[in-house]
Amino acid sequence: MDATEILTGFARTLRHAGVAATPDRVQAMLAAADVLGVQDRDAAYWAGRLTLCAEPDDLPVYDAAFAAYFGGQVPRAPRVTAVVATGTTLAVHADGADGGNGRDTAVGVVASPAEVLRQRDVSRLSELERQELRRLVAMLAPGTAARTTRRFRPARRGSVDPPRTVRQMLRHGGEAGRLSRRRRRDKPRRLVLLLDVSGSMAPYADALLRFGHAAVRRRPTLTEVFTLGTRMTRVTRALRHRDADAALTAAGAAIPDWHGGTRLAESLKAFLDRWGQRGTARGAVVVLCSDGWERGDPAALAAQVARLSRLAYRLVWVNPHRGKPGYAPLAGGMAAALPYLDEFVAGHSLAALEELVEVISRA
Repeated sequence: MDATEILTGFARTLRHAGVAATPDRVQAMLAAADVLGVQDRDAAYWAGRLTLCAEPDDLPVYDAAFAAYFGGQVPRAPRVTAVVATGTTLAVHADGADGGNGRDTAVGVVASPAEVLRQRDVSRLSELERQELRRLVAMLAPGTAARTTRRFRPARRGSVDPPRTVRQMLRHGGEAGRLSRRRRRDKPRRLVLLLDVSGSMAPYADALLRFGHAAVRRRPTLTEVFTLGTRMTRVTRALRHRDADAALTAAGAAIPDWHGGTRLAESLKAFLDRWGQRGTARGAVVVLCSDGWERGDPAALAAQVARLSRLAYRLVWVNPHRGKPGYAPLAGGMAAALPYLDEFVAGHSLAALEELVEVISRA
């Protein structure tokens, strides 16, 4: 693979893990790689670390992402003694491990199994590949964009804040002083994940629940996760475990219809009657993950999806078959729901889940 494509893919993975690998930082990393050459893993590590990390908290995330993306363990970091930047040129001079003469390092990039794994269908992975996928999914950081609320916060610029201005005047004997200002608060929208765990979705259920765990771990109070099958089950509390395996074990114990039949219309109606209509889905970004197979009347499913669409700010449907060649939404339930969706995306691979993170963040 082309070195630029590999490095750009690494920056994208790092960005999904929560590090602000902005386009200008990616360009700086590519410039460093171009100057140093493409030969050595140690220099690749430092070229990315010195350009993509903006603060100390980014370093452990960067180390984990580098180890997962390029395979193997993180290379032992040489002690940097000099960093020289001239224009767009970046050179790193590091001492050897034995404390001997310094050496100029060169970047070495090799296409890793992780990059190949990104495009593989989840249902076709071996057990070893599934373990690697689980680690990479855990590094995703799904989160919605901020919205402007009706509440205000103090600010240096903005509209006049009459209550605070009056209180300040009273403290000074009624003398008019500096006007207090205020601005509206920003708050992320709620994210609601509805995951189909019926038999037809069995090959993808584990990856989707781990995606839900990553979302809950990022914003526990603004994320809700429900499973759909023959009935609706709330698994948000179970997914709040810090450890992903423990979270999925708890969720599995709470789901009575795991790998059972599919009654999407009834499950969606139960969710809307008990949770959605009361505010959980109102103004939220709702992501429904299902292949669209429905045993009941497709018209009933269409009615519930239309109802959900009216409540949600954005309605995203994730269908694992969407990313397969020659797919067409011909299943009765899928065809009935399609007119009410804002986004229709695939969810069959790690790359598709990364795309889903982008879709959620833009909503």
